[in-house]
Amino acid sequence: MRRLIGLSIVLAVAPVAQAADVEAGKVKAAAVCAACHGAAGVSVSDAIPNLAAQRAGYLEAQLKALKEGTRKNPIMNAIAAQLSAEDMGNVAAYFASQPGPASGTKSAFLPNLAKTGVTFPEGYKGTFTKYHTINFPATRQVRYYYANAAAVAAAKAGQPLPDGSVLFVEVHAAKLGADNKPATGGDGFFAADKLLFYTAMARGAGWGKDIPEMLRNSDWNYAVFTTDKQHRPGVNQAECLACHKPLNTVSYTFTLKQLAAAR
Repeated sequence: MRRLIGLSIVLAVAPVAQAADVEAGKVKAAAVCAACHGAAGVSVSDAIPNLAAQRAGYLEAQLKALKEGTRKNPIMNAIAAQLSAEDMGNVAAYFASQPGPASGTKSAFLPNLAKTGVTFPEGYKGTFTKYHTINFPATRQVRYYYANAAAVAAAKAGQPLPDGSVLFVEVHAAKLGADNKPATGGDGFFAADKLLFYTAMARGAGWGKDIPEMLRNSDWNYAVFTTDKQHRPGVNQAECLACHKPLNTVSYTFTLKQLAAAR
């Protein structure tokens, strides 16, 4: 009897966990998660998981692991790091409350993340500075990095890259040797074979105003171009924005150090 009375006292004074706020989760999901996972948890791409009808406890645990870095995913680590414990609980509860999608269903891209202000920089080889090269063994690619004068000047002066800056990348398949591995030149870089596509990041005044704060990279926009210099369809800027988001102290740029050292 005494044990039962003691247990009753413990239960009476134990703090009750606050119930998740599904509506608050819906608002947060619309602001950030919807860019990739869809407003109702049905993703925009085959490469991105659906969250609708997933168990709330599982979703919350994954967000915590992503925030703490025990689960590695560069894009989601950057997003989860900005969420509070309450945000994670609310978002998890919201997606758990949504009906599961039909097989093959996809959400449309958010309009403000499908558009971009970046245009193809015609004549870049004659006016831009080639400042870096990177091998990508996993994809058997080699990439050549170029920057316009505004970006180079700012980087050399130790200043943030200003509006008007353009960073441009040629993505080439590497030549393969007899062993089916990329052939390497005397400079240590893969020998380029076929041009696959181009990527670019550029910034202009007001270009970030319609992008959710948790994804916004100041006024940077991103683009992928086909070999015939056209915007590649189906590109979701959200993935670029999230990946570059943690780089706010270096102008959201992975290669600022190399840019500052450009000749």
